[in-house]
Amino acid sequence: MPITKSAKKSVRQNLKHKKQNLTYKNKMKRLLKEARDLVTQKKTEKAVKLLSEIYKAVDKAAKINVIKKNTAARKKSRITKLINAKTKE
Repeated sequence: MPITKSAKKSVRQNLKHKKQNLTYKNKMKRLLKEARDLVTQKKTEKAVKLLSEIYKAVDKAAKINVIKKNTAARKKSRITKLINAKTKE
């Protein structure tokens, strides 16, 4: 257990940041999974509409350092590539 006042504050801050980070990460994961499911169900129009939301969530997560910048770019690239490939079919 923390003893000093600053250590106690640090524990409180860590819990608060962890909660916020999980919120952003879970939203991002949920949107990506939803888009993949829509593509497998051949509902590419809905997936395309969802793409802007995905970009927003991934960029926000990268901005506040929940994920790295390159990870964000990779996730956006892969989901866009998947949706575009299924749209052309």
